[in-house]
Amino acid sequence: MNPIVQKSGLSVVGLLVAGGCALGPAVAAQAAPTQAVPASANQNDRHAERILGVDYQAQPNFYYCGPAATRIALSAQGKALSQDEVARLLGTTEAGTPSALDTTRVLNELTGGKYRTTEIRDSVARPDQVEQLRRDVLAAVDAGRPVVANIKGTTVDTDGNPHSYEGGHYLTLVGYRDGGDTIRVADPADPALGEYWMSLPKVANWIAERGYSS
Repeated sequence: MNPIVQKSGLSVVGLLVAGGCALGPAVAAQAAPTQAVPASANQNDRHAERILGVDYQAQPNFYYCGPAATRIALSAQGKALSQDEVARLLGTTEAGTPSALDTTRVLNELTGGKYRTTEIRDSVARPDQVEQLRRDVLAAVDAGRPVVANIKGTTVDTDGNPHSYEGGHYLTLVGYRDGGDTIRVADPADPALGEYWMSLPKVANWIAERGYSS
């Protein structure tokens, strides 16, 4: 049986569905200034902090989270596309971006086919799914590939700031520290912060019932 099933009127398909991509309250209409953070000098130490340099841009409207997050991931790999160009490739409409299958497809088309889609089908990530996410983030980031995650729900980052996307959202995982216990998030809907740290289990539970491209 095809596990991709209808989940929301704001989306197109399945457990990997995008949802509405609502903007957070701090988002302005224009993209935020770009920023880049260099990676850790010790690339061979699995437990070292490692953050990929990316060209951050905020999403300019409520439904461009998929293009914005995918574009952030592409920027770390030397691909300079506009959000409009990425949106066309993804098939993004005002209903959002269909699924993590589409972000994987476009990332592979533009970067040589290293990405794969992983689905967390449970409503709460199991310990083995949390550990799979850790392995996938470590491997992808160490290889210079940010991870694009399709998330939904509300959680808090390590500084106690809440982030709520009940209708669904895409964001980019651009680094890790503490052996992957903590994940660096580039959030195109929150230019007030741009990037923040979040614990691995919280990121996994944010992805629950959806998926990610790594």
